[in-house]
Amino acid sequence: MNALRLLASMALVAATACGRRGDGGGAGGGDQAKKPPASTMIIGIDVSGSFRDSRLYDDAIQFASLYIYAHLNGIGELKVPTALFVSSIGGARVGEPKAFHPINDFQGRTPDQIAADLHSWFPQTDLYTDFNAFFGRVSSLVRERGLILAPLNVVVLSDGMPDVPPGTRLAANQNPYTRIDVSPLEFLSRSVTVRILYASPQVGENWKRLVHHKRVRFWTQEAQVMAGWHQQYKPNLPLAQQADLWKWVRDNVDFRARAGNLF
Repeated sequence: MNALRLLASMALVAATACGRRGDGGGAGGGDQAKKPPASTMIIGIDVSGSFRDSRLYDDAIQFASLYIYAHLNGIGELKVPTALFVSSIGGARVGEPKAFHPINDFQGRTPDQIAADLHSWFPQTDLYTDFNAFFGRVSSLVRERGLILAPLNVVVLSDGMPDVPPGTRLAANQNPYTRIDVSPLEFLSRSVTVRILYASPQVGENWKRLVHHKRVRFWTQEAQVMAGWHQQYKPNLPLAQQADLWKWVRDNVDFRARAGNLF
């Protein structure tokens, strides 16, 4: 009898342990199922003279606030990044380092609050649009944070026009676009996309044709097209119900770009 009781007790303990493991695995599996796949989004905002003079800066800030909010909250089927950083593109001098604000600075914030923060953090005071310094810092950040291999989405809100520092002499086969260096991004992930928003049609074409790239994918969107988000936005609707706006974003901003050409 004692032996039977001992066996029964052992069976009960084993069953309880299995049940706990099953519950834990189920909960863990559920959490993992809800957790978005790893991906990194880095946004750069041009605060230099050319973008400021084109009067696109304020519109870009307004769009960026909605874009960041919607992505962080998974609204409109937009992918939720597991890492997000936002910085400026430019400087008072060439190569000037800039702060990258992490995802924590945007979580729990409204679009209006995000827009106010962006205006405060990135005033229109820089002289140069320094894409090379920005891409180099993006590469360092991804490596330092252990984000290598996760899909990388670099969103650049800029007219896309590179500045040449005073005194720089271009070689016969050089122009401002051929000096843009995206090589630091090439092997950070199996999928690296650079999106240039608010460029002119010619500038967008120059990025695709003249900027040397291999694995990096380029997607450019013209300033005239970017203005279209206002037509899709319904002021009286909650953001979660702005189906037209988020479809526009998926179709025109988050469009899956083709792989880079080999030059």
